[in-house]
Amino acid sequence: MGLLDKFVDWVKGLFWKQEMEITLVGLQGAGKTTLLSAISDGKLKADRDTIPTIGLNTRKVTKGNVSIKLWDIGGQPRFRAMWERYCRGVNSIVFVVDAQDQANFDAARMCLHDLLSKQALAGIPILVLGNKNDLHDACDEKAIAAALELNKINDREVTCYSISAKSYVNIDVTMNWLIKHAGKKASNSQ
Repeated sequence: MGLLDKFVDWVKGLFWKQEMEITLVGLQGAGKTTLLSAISDGKLKADRDTIPTIGLNTRKVTKGNVSIKLWDIGGQPRFRAMWERYCRGVNSIVFVVDAQDQANFDAARMCLHDLLSKQALAGIPILVLGNKNDLHDACDEKAIAAALELNKINDREVTCYSISAKSYVNIDVTMNWLIKHAGKKASNSQ
């Protein structure tokens, strides 16, 4: 992006609100709903346990000049068929993985690659989040990237971060990545 393009984007940001849609997917228990709360509330309510998503949750969040609609889709096998429908036309897909649950890395890899093989989702950037890095034996982003074979995904931008939605570790980095992608939509994902 040239200097003039950056300047034009900056001026647009001063006067116009950008809207974006993001879908959170991943296996059950990965922490998608906790992440949704961390992003939308800016903190977690320590006195409340997170209830697993049955079907889907939605929230709308405003960060600066960006209005973000977040879709949190249940990760149980019976809800995975809905993932593609709610990922169509979004600015980015966030795939959340439990960084400590290495026994489910193969299932997570298969679900991720199956989802990204859908033609309607071609080109949509993907952010993979290894959640629960505050727990003992949690894998870092390099181990997660290797386990999920992210190097084999070459038809879109792929980024992987290690986070803790519960402890709010790297939520700021996650938000910066999402906001950076606010104005981008894959042309064939509409």
